[in-house]
Amino acid sequence: MNSPYPSTLLENAVNEFARLPGIGRKSALRLVLHLLRQEEENVTRFTESVLRLKQEVKYCACCHNISDTDLCGICADKTRDNSVICVVENIKEVMAIEKTVQFNGLYHVLGGIISPIDGIGPSNLEIASLEERVKAGGIREVILALSATMEGDTTNFYIFRKLQHYPVKVSIIARGVSIGDEIEYADEVTLGRSILNRTPFDESYKLLSR
Repeated sequence: MNSPYPSTLLENAVNEFARLPGIGRKSALRLVLHLLRQEEENVTRFTESVLRLKQEVKYCACCHNISDTDLCGICADKTRDNSVICVVENIKEVMAIEKTVQFNGLYHVLGGIISPIDGIGPSNLEIASLEERVKAGGIREVILALSATMEGDTTNFYIFRKLQHYPVKVSIIARGVSIGDEIEYADEVTLGRSILNRTPFDESYKLLSR
């Protein structure tokens, strides 16, 4: 079968762009043709920034957030409340919560949520390191800010069971974020109120279990 592309180089580039999440082949072709119309220095700057991202990006030694240094800017900020940890799935949730300007504690990025169907278990996530942070002392509250999905609730419950033996308050963001919603897509007002109106996890779990 003949290829619909007039150039193998063009087809290869489209194939690579189409690997990106949410990018179909039509969108990939549009992006590639856009790059072809750009000055070479612009394309070089684009490709170098992506390559440097892959080669040089770090993960915070404390919270596992993406960072340029060993300790991210949030963990290094002495003005933040280091006795409160907000547990999130990934960097997108950190960015979403920071935009609300309603939280002044630290974060803990799990790197995903428990999803057996996808082969993701507790050992694949940064749950053990979260327990170590709590075990080390100085933490008075852990806020579970995971998406209101079945996988998110499963992860919430697993973390709660891991931490319930420590002298730390475990709370969950208010369900102003609708069931089934992803945190990153919640509007800033709703997400901010959910953080402020968080409830103890054990009380929330009792309601969900009825």
